[in-house]
Amino acid sequence: MLANVKQATIKPLIVATVAAGTLVYTDEYNIYSRLEEWGYAHKTVHHGAGEYARDEDGDGFHEVHVNTMEGFWSLLRSWLRPHRGISQEKLPCYLAFFEYLHNIRKRGQVALQSLLSLLLG
Repeated sequence: MLANVKQATIKPLIVATVAAGTLVYTDEYNIYSRLEEWGYAHKTVHHGAGEYARDEDGDGFHEVHVNTMEGFWSLLRSWLRPHRGISQEKLPCYLAFFEYLHNIRKRGQVALQSLLSLLLG
């Protein structure tokens, strides 16, 4: 969670977690406009213009998009809905657990076994 959504706030987080030179895909929100200045390759899709994915090399594969991340947030909202609100203080824990489940792509007993082996191993 961020105190605000300013470039000065996100830059240290990006620099600490994303390798220099990485190609970063975003929407057109201007908070990302300095990514190239900060040492990253940057491609955008322009949702405001109705663009949600772009095929830059003509191979039929729309490689420039942010659909995966937007899908993740959509799934998170659905997953949190039954909780009928959670505290800001506990949100990082819920997010970390959801991220773990999303990344292992397993549910039920298999996910529990994976989590236990991580915690106990």
